[in-house]
Amino acid sequence: MAGRVEGKVALVTGGASGIGRACAERLAQEGAVVVVTDVQDAKGAETVEAIAAAGGKAEYLRHDVTSEDAWIGVVAQVEARHGRLDILVNNAGIGLGGSVFDMSLADFQRQTAVNVDGVFLGVKHAIPLMRKSGDGGSVINMSSVAGLKGAPNLAGYCATKGAVRLFTKAVAMECANAKDGVRVNSVHPGIIETPIWDTIVGTVEPGSNAGPARPATLDAMAEMAVPLGFKGLPGDIADGVLWLASAESRYVTGAELVIDGGLSVR
Repeated sequence: MAGRVEGKVALVTGGASGIGRACAERLAQEGAVVVVTDVQDAKGAETVEAIAAAGGKAEYLRHDVTSEDAWIGVVAQVEARHGRLDILVNNAGIGLGGSVFDMSLADFQRQTAVNVDGVFLGVKHAIPLMRKSGDGGSVINMSSVAGLKGAPNLAGYCATKGAVRLFTKAVAMECANAKDGVRVNSVHPGIIETPIWDTIVGTVEPGSNAGPARPATLDAMAEMAVPLGFKGLPGDIADGVLWLASAESRYVTGAELVIDGGLSVR
């Protein structure tokens, strides 16, 4: 099925690499005009070039999701250039592993600023434009399996992703009460081949809910921890995001889409 988000305008934060890039490419492939935002300018430009080479439409904006002024500016640019916003993928995030007893307050707060404040600011400033557009919209907040289950040495990360999960549900109910047509859902990836694992591998214990990190490679981690026996790819998450962004999920709001190979229920 082609053109599942044809004519829609999508904003994807953290879209320069990993899951964000896969989401941007998938939405563009299915007809959306995609605004890719990140602080990785070179990689952001590469993502836009790749989308254009594949026949899609995209542009890149530098964007610090922890800054309210930056959010105001980005949403204003989206409105000025496209006149509407239909899809928001709050994907930007960082993962800092390590014992909570060793983590500095500065690192805890930095992780919270990106993973929680960034989602809050996205909702606060993007949904009004969706409402103004008149056709509702879809907000997809990137949480994690770590937002469903606790894990040793991932307390700070779990705290942020758990916050995203319940924040999503509360905002979904607020939009539903307003009858504004905006749906709000969260996605919960498991062990996916992305750069975020560079700061997590080696910090959690074998058999933990977030996945063991004693083995040297992500493949070994997945083989040990994931019931399906293998790691996921960014495209696996992008397919779920596309479904939530499309009219196929028109009756879905406040839900959590878990894409983890069975990791969270093991």
